[in-house]
Amino acid sequence: MTLDDGAAKPAADSAANPAADPAVDTGERYPAHWEADVVLLDGRAAHLRPIRPSDADAMVAFYARVSPESKYLRFFAPYPTLSDRDLDRFTHVDHHDRVAFVVTVGEAIIAVGRYDTIESDEAEVAFLVEDAHQGRGLGQLLLEHLSQAGRENGLKKFVADVLPDNGRMVQVFRDAGYHVDSGIEDGVLRLVFPIDATDTSVGVMQAREHRAEAKSIERFFNARSVAVIGASRRQDTIGLTLVRNLVLGGYTGRVFAVNPAAEPVSGLPAYTNVNDIPDQVDLAVVAVPADAVEDIVLDCAAKGVHGLVVISSGFAETGEAGRHRQRRLVGLARSYGLRLVGPNALGVINTASSQSLNASISPLMPPRGRVGFFCQSGALGVAILESVDRRGLGISSFVSAGNRADVSGNDLLQFWEEDEDTEVVLLYLESIGNPRKFSRIARRVARRKPIVAVKSGRTTQGVPVGHAVRATVAPQAAVDAMFRQAGVIQVDTLAEMFDVAQLLAHQPLPRGPRVAVVGNSDALGLLAIDAAAAAGLVVKEPVALGAEATAEDFERALDDAVDDPEVDAVVAVFIPPLNTTGEQVADVLAAVGEQSDKPLISTFLATEGVPELLRVPDVEGAAGRGSVPSYPAPEAALRSLARVVEYASWLQRPEGEVAAYDELDGKAARRLVEGWLRADPEGIQLSDDQVAELLRTYGVHVWPRVAVSSLAEAQAAGQQFGWDVVLKATAPHLVQRPDLSHVWRNIDTAEEMADAWRVLNDLIDEPDRAAFVVQRMAPPGIPLTITSDEDPLFGPLMSFGVAGTPADLLGDRAYRIPPITDVDAATMVREIKAAPLLFGYRGSERVDVARVEDLLERVARLKNDLPEVASLELGLVQAGATACSVLATSCRVAPVLNARSDWFVRRLSVPVDDTPPS
Repeated sequence: MTLDDGAAKPAADSAANPAADPAVDTGERYPAHWEADVVLLDGRAAHLRPIRPSDADAMVAFYARVSPESKYLRFFAPYPTLSDRDLDRFTHVDHHDRVAFVVTVGEAIIAVGRYDTIESDEAEVAFLVEDAHQGRGLGQLLLEHLSQAGRENGLKKFVADVLPDNGRMVQVFRDAGYHVDSGIEDGVLRLVFPIDATDTSVGVMQAREHRAEAKSIERFFNARSVAVIGASRRQDTIGLTLVRNLVLGGYTGRVFAVNPAAEPVSGLPAYTNVNDIPDQVDLAVVAVPADAVEDIVLDCAAKGVHGLVVISSGFAETGEAGRHRQRRLVGLARSYGLRLVGPNALGVINTASSQSLNASISPLMPPRGRVGFFCQSGALGVAILESVDRRGLGISSFVSAGNRADVSGNDLLQFWEEDEDTEVVLLYLESIGNPRKFSRIARRVARRKPIVAVKSGRTTQGVPVGHAVRATVAPQAAVDAMFRQAGVIQVDTLAEMFDVAQLLAHQPLPRGPRVAVVGNSDALGLLAIDAAAAAGLVVKEPVALGAEATAEDFERALDDAVDDPEVDAVVAVFIPPLNTTGEQVADVLAAVGEQSDKPLISTFLATEGVPELLRVPDVEGAAGRGSVPSYPAPEAALRSLARVVEYASWLQRPEGEVAAYDELDGKAARRLVEGWLRADPEGIQLSDDQVAELLRTYGVHVWPRVAVSSLAEAQAAGQQFGWDVVLKATAPHLVQRPDLSHVWRNIDTAEEMADAWRVLNDLIDEPDRAAFVVQRMAPPGIPLTITSDEDPLFGPLMSFGVAGTPADLLGDRAYRIPPITDVDAATMVREIKAAPLLFGYRGSERVDVARVEDLLERVARLKNDLPEVASLELGLVQAGATACSVLATSCRVAPVLNARSDWFVRRLSVPVDDTPPS
């Protein structure tokens, strides 16, 4: 290979006999799930896929562009051309023992990576990257995808032969996060490393993903030149609006107009085609009919444009034909290295003075601020910007992604995490295409910057027309839990989002929930106290200044409240009295707000936002840190403060760790699951013994039980267990009976078993369907359930709650997305409403909660490791003071139909074929 400047060579490549190679079937055997759109380190996209026999001509052209030095490093000898024998060998693989990937831009191959199996669990790996594309991270990407393919094919390690002076190649493997052993033989350095995905290798992969995706978005916001394709001189056209918004917004770069007639637009010269523009074009904003957009993509690719903002409608939002058109558009753009915002987008905005970019159809250029905003609705975009402007909130950057076919909220999070101009992130989400990745990224970003999100469709769980999202069976509570797990501040409305944002953007975080209310209105003060209590805040004795209070009275009271160590935040309530002007009190509020290390918010003359009188201007005159936000009513102020208090509490909690269990045997679990699926490829409901065997590999021990269909069998089972047993019906229609009339406990003799058998058979309708079992009596405790499922959208999803009909009817369950940390497990246990039952409610014995948390972590680890476990239920876990007994389980394993969207390799999301409601 040439990887940046290095190469590794598998010795078998040029020596094998192509006639002996197995024929390659590119139909059913072609591993289409290995195909991926990827983002390179420079922010451009490319396509990675398995090699095909039809790639022969492209391989010859690729190899001709590679320098002699790179060829030498690849083959350890001069190798100017590929022989027919080599070409056949390279392009014909079996996708199992011999795997090869190519990375393409358009129709051209720019990199090749392959492995060839030399032992049952070992393969040689090699790469070759075209010189012009070295330094873009292609080698690391190929190594990730080859490693994942190798893991799927049962490989354990890779080896690579490298020339001793090829230090950069050695570093590539070490930088991948694998433990690399090396040795020199016959003047060649041999590198050997296991390919199991480790925390280190996954962390390295995610760090590269972060840099690449952030760079791809940075190219949109910092474009030095913009071409408006579809610019028009006609009034009331989108093209003219785009040109005017760029020019009138003060864009510091160059603007080019493109239209078929080459007619000047707003004084700008125009060009017939983007390729006619004599200068570089970084960003293209497209406003042409939908059926012409694909040709524009090809033109922009030829021009070297970095990104596209497609304003044009007529795509997935219009129906099946539009969905096909949208999939073709995304695939075409990515294949030529372009990222795409839209289609059906409002556009992008960057308010930085160095850019002042308004590449959108919004006539309003929002004031500069410290808030980054992503939304998916073009229709709401203009209204959102108007609300931001009215409140004086200020925006750092803004993206309205329309159908969100390519660039998504996850991409923006990657950018905003490092963006110095952004301190608060706002997300208006109509759908979440990759919740697992969102959860991972948001959890990291929220540790640095608060994220406030509105998720529309919370009641219906619907997906907007035009959004390509897999269906989900997860309840809304699971979506809410995902936000809480990631530290995202979830709000119900856009108005509440702005309420919270103006507090986060201008005031410090509170240290706790204790609130002081200072005001000159007893009525509003009482409303504030009630609102605080309803939001879970703790109110100190309110400071009622009276209607005659002066500005000096406000200043003394506010200073005292800020200095009080028993106060974490201050709420000022002010209505205009007769003897004090609003300006005087505003001066006091602004001065205290600027100097206080505790948040100060207000209900100031019932105004909304950050009024001019309460602003502390930053260097450009916008509302800066220390400005005091105002709310039209105390309820909105206290509700917003409560959201921020909850976020501050999340920040103060330790991040936690994913537990490492030495006794876990994930490989044994994998062998069990694969064996069951080989026996039944369609999937199988496991028996009790099989479930117990699977759980045992993760250190979870299930109490044995014996199914019985007669009294004699029941008595024999009791004898087998040594008595002190329970007889119970396990049929689904009986186990949830709140009267427990399907259970008979503490059976110690054959006679007692006979009584139990007779009574239960008399009580239960159709006893032949009761599915009786005998099991030893467990210690007393609280019955719990733990479930884990493979959701088509979320991937692994687990829940926890108290067992029984009341909890089911009330929906009293806690949800998390694995992997979970010890802190996640502890929070799950404590957030259900029935949690007091576990902690000595009304003098009862306290449960050994640590055992419950440990069980949650083990189940989460199993589900995260094994997507083939379609559903796993620990239907009855008896949690007591000294034990946590797993008494009833069920499990189904099935082939994975949808690969998890966030696994061990970097890939952009793939547009799905339909948009079913979730």
